[in-house]
Amino acid sequence: MTLWQGRFGEAGPAEELLRYTVSLHYDSRLAGDDIAGSKAHVRGLVAAGIVTEPDGAILQAALDRVAAELADGTLVFKAGDEDIHTVVERRVTELAGATGARLHTGRSRNDQVATDLRLYAKRELRVVAGRLLELQRVLSARAQQAGDAYLPGYTHLQRAQPVLLAHHLLAHGWAFGRDIDRLEDARTRLDVSPLGAGALAGSSLALDPRLTARELGFARPFENSLDAVSDRDFVAEALFALTLAGIHLSRLGEEIVIWSTDEFAFVTLDDAYATGSSMLPQKKNPDIAELARGRAGRLIGDLTGLLATLKGLPLSYNRDLQEDKEPLFDAVDQLAAGVTAMTGMLATATFNLERMQAAADTPFAAAVDLAEWLVEQGMPFRDAHAVVGGLVRDALERRVPLRELVEAHPALGGEAVALLEPGVAVTRRTTRGGAGPEAVAAQLKRFEELLADTAARLGPG
Repeated sequence: MTLWQGRFGEAGPAEELLRYTVSLHYDSRLAGDDIAGSKAHVRGLVAAGIVTEPDGAILQAALDRVAAELADGTLVFKAGDEDIHTVVERRVTELAGATGARLHTGRSRNDQVATDLRLYAKRELRVVAGRLLELQRVLSARAQQAGDAYLPGYTHLQRAQPVLLAHHLLAHGWAFGRDIDRLEDARTRLDVSPLGAGALAGSSLALDPRLTARELGFARPFENSLDAVSDRDFVAEALFALTLAGIHLSRLGEEIVIWSTDEFAFVTLDDAYATGSSMLPQKKNPDIAELARGRAGRLIGDLTGLLATLKGLPLSYNRDLQEDKEPLFDAVDQLAAGVTAMTGMLATATFNLERMQAAADTPFAAAVDLAEWLVEQGMPFRDAHAVVGGLVRDALERRVPLRELVEAHPALGGEAVALLEPGVAVTRRTTRGGAGPEAVAAQLKRFEELLADTAARLGPG
């Protein structure tokens, strides 16, 4: 059965056509959304007097039966089922007889598919946002556990200044917060019902898109039928938000990969969240972190592939838009799984605090503190930068401890030497949002407030 067979001869579509155009193997995950949209459409038909209440009840019962059969796996797909929409309508017709033929009244697969996909995206983006919130909670918990522990902060992957470990972890937490905001912002814009737009121009029947929008929980109905069936901005926007979140996950993964090496040894992964080597008995590999890096590239491909598909399409619906679903499904699946795995990995990892602090306690990490101390004594910063830079160069070239050179320098001396003591430099970062203890304590409080606000916005579950 096809939904368009009346226009064509009895021979039916070629096997090659069906094999190339079939989408059931991936759009079957829209089954629940398709049934929800169909039930709302039936209620709209009854409200408009197009379908009688008894026939409406028959259709609703058939749709409920199809939903149950899909849930328990007893609904068998047939060779002619090109997509989930065909499956649902075919089975409804088998159950409801002639009344089943009324199901598609005033509706096109064009507005039907767009409605289903918006329902899916609205739900699943919220699910992903919830998983990101859980990752933020773990980052917050680990930051609180870290206390005053510190490590080198890096620029250009070169040691720069000591920062509290809590500060470093929260840096990732704030980035994931922006990802949640983007996902929620995308949900707000996609919260539009296309149902009632028909194939492209609406309908001559007395349908009310506002009613079906309310029935389906959408914030508003479409404004333009051409736009409603052809718009996939919401998929592109969702993919961007998912991809950027994946890139942030990749960045966190990259740091875990580096930190877990013997060369850094800043973190030890729990055995349950690491893998071994089939050949090298000593190996313990950070596969979750590496896959987070690798799958970020896959997400970028999902996004750019869809954008390339959309770039040359005229109004309104074109079959090219069938290619909107797999990228979105893949991005949702990959990011959701990656976030959950990374959350578990971080929750169980052991931070090697002594190793971190030893790496941060090199006197050179306090170089900017020496320069700022000179600024406090009245020296222009550029001059202070030159003085300290010269001492660093002298210490490296002559292999003399920086401490000795600082103590001997007429503009510095014994008071400045105290800045080189282990753990001192990190305490001097006092500006709001900075990496020192007081600033981080205040930041942790703000981050916890963000988590509470986010949880309230996302709701239960």
